[in-house]
Amino acid sequence: MKKFENYAASNFNKNWSNLIKRESPLYSKDHDIRSEFARDYTRIIHSNAYRRLKHKTQVFFSPENDHVCTRIEHVTHVDSISYTIASFLGLNTELTRAISVSHDLGHSPFGHAGEKVLSDISMRDLRTSFWHEKNGLEFASSIELLEDEDGYKQNLDLTYAVRDGIISHCGEIDENSITPRDEFIDLDSYTYPNQYSPYTWEACVVKISDKISYIGRDIEDAITIGILDNSLDELFEIFKFAGASKKLNNTTIINYLVNDLCKNSSPEIGLCFSDDAFELMNKLKRFNYLNIYLSDRIKPSIRYFNLVLNEIYDTLKNCFDGKNTLERIKKLSNISLKLSNSFRDFVYNYYDCGNRSELKLKNKVLFDFNSELDFCKCVLYYISGMTDNFAIEVYNDIIGF
Repeated sequence: MKKFENYAASNFNKNWSNLIKRESPLYSKDHDIRSEFARDYTRIIHSNAYRRLKHKTQVFFSPENDHVCTRIEHVTHVDSISYTIASFLGLNTELTRAISVSHDLGHSPFGHAGEKVLSDISMRDLRTSFWHEKNGLEFASSIELLEDEDGYKQNLDLTYAVRDGIISHCGEIDENSITPRDEFIDLDSYTYPNQYSPYTWEACVVKISDKISYIGRDIEDAITIGILDNSLDELFEIFKFAGASKKLNNTTIINYLVNDLCKNSSPEIGLCFSDDAFELMNKLKRFNYLNIYLSDRIKPSIRYFNLVLNEIYDTLKNCFDGKNTLERIKKLSNISLKLSNSFRDFVYNYYDCGNRSELKLKNKVLFDFNSELDFCKCVLYYISGMTDNFAIEVYNDIIGF
């Protein structure tokens, strides 16, 4: 089939030079056999932000059942689904894989509920919203660091195509067609989620795969932990599509939607489903919002997340004291040694401390700690990178005696 082969992110693509553009050239490696996007993929999976996804909430917080989905499992699902679609359509699977594993790097602890808490804080203190797609771009461009062969810490310097896929991956699919934009834009010009279409067909594939991956899996997890006991009859009715039985099966949903998308999409009309498949996806999304994401079972944990994240933020914000700020951060050890050490290590990477060469830092300087605004930004970045577990440990330190 390979209907999109002539539009793939390959060296014959008219936008190729833009797609592989980096803010700074990567240091060279002798006899490197990897492509530009393959290098991005390995840089992402070796990053700390990627590693921490295994302890970040997808939908259900701190599941005792090992088989309930976490954030890292979600990005693996997106990787698998987007690879299948891109391979069938003739698109660049190395690019879809790199976007897939990186698309949620900017998620805060506690999933979308934690994201809302940080956004409320950001609106109050920074007069701008916090959203995980933008935060993901900033982590990929400025926050995450890797050591080069000489031991110097440098930014990831991912390609434009991957960074574009990160910031443009979200947004509801309200119309049954997705096509990439033509414009090569400054990605920092994004001011709200879903402002622009992705720049590549590959990023469009990841955007759809993101939805396919969680719709059925969230239902499966909700059934596992008993949230849907009173809603199964409604779900059975929705699930009667294409001759499907009443057996609820995430694999069946994924297989149906992926095959339908591959059959109905074309470069002329975009990535799209049949009317029946699109209706099914919308029905399942509505069902999930009403019966899972907004359920009473979720609300107590949301109140808890608010307490945890606000307390950590206020504790760190109170350290600001101009030139004395670092000393006050050190004194946090009286409250929480792990918070003091971890935040101090984070801070040293991003401001002009006067001995960056000695510390082997070649990354961007991001903050001026004479500015309280900059310090608050730094605190938000730091908290957004925490795992659920670490945030709770720090909170317990703060409130303990």
